[in-house]
Amino acid sequence: MSKTSRNMQLKDFRLIRAIHETGQLGMAAEQMSMSQPAASRMLASIERFVGGPVFLRHPKGMTPTPVGETLIRNGHNLLNGLDQTLREISSVSEGLAGTARVGSVTDGSVAFVVPAIQELKKTATGAEIHVDVAPSDVLVEGLFRGEYDFVLSRIPPQYDKRQLEVRQARHEDICFMIRTGHPLSGQAVASLDQLAAHEWVIQAPHTPLRQAVEAVFVSAGVELPDDIVNTTSMLVMVAYLASSDAIAPIPRQVAHLFVANGLAGGLTTVEPQEKIQVSPYFLISRRNVMISAVATRLRELVFAAMNLPAP
Repeated sequence: MSKTSRNMQLKDFRLIRAIHETGQLGMAAEQMSMSQPAASRMLASIERFVGGPVFLRHPKGMTPTPVGETLIRNGHNLLNGLDQTLREISSVSEGLAGTARVGSVTDGSVAFVVPAIQELKKTATGAEIHVDVAPSDVLVEGLFRGEYDFVLSRIPPQYDKRQLEVRQARHEDICFMIRTGHPLSGQAVASLDQLAAHEWVIQAPHTPLRQAVEAVFVSAGVELPDDIVNTTSMLVMVAYLASSDAIAPIPRQVAHLFVANGLAGGLTTVEPQEKIQVSPYFLISRRNVMISAVATRLRELVFAAMNLPAP
């Protein structure tokens, strides 16, 4: 391993990435601004060094071998780290504050990431912030791939928690969002039987929110509705609610954003008679991985917000 670290060069990893992306040596050479014979010689040199083929040649292109997949995966992290460094150097030279990349589940993005960004921007007006909202498995995979500085998510069981710095748990409380003319809109609280009598718009099976909602209904002996629309899109959910008598279980912070701030006119909420709480999510970073100063500051602002008492 130490020999590979000393002898593999950045241009080798760039060529491997280009071949993987294009599937063609000629196109990879063009992308690298080099001749095809030169690219072929470089690839042959890499393959001699690692002791076997990096790609399998087919009439229609090239696909990585297991050795190639290892080089691609580790090269991806190496080149991403280098590109991030160069971007930050460029930002500093131009008087900007740097870049932060954050991933979050929906509730965390609304409750903590957005307010933290707003606080950060009071002083770091030139900071470039990227925020993705996605399921926890996508977020943690992205964290390990170096695509995020930190995430707010749950930890899927297949990941080694020893490689992670995990801080501050928060739960998602669930209410139901409905249109203002809905038959349930005149009451503050609805029984589980009343909620089960309507069509639902909800996240797909096996998601934490869906599991939490179903567990409460099953524990209470209330049959789940047969009429369900599955979606992860907030836009689809809002559009469906606005034009039907469907109901949608949704994190309370997200519902407040839509209802109290009037982002989707004509929507309101009703509370379930039984408390519904989703399994906790956490503020997660990778251990021993350096992140930019602006990302560190944003992470601390999120952490501080998560430490405040729940409203």
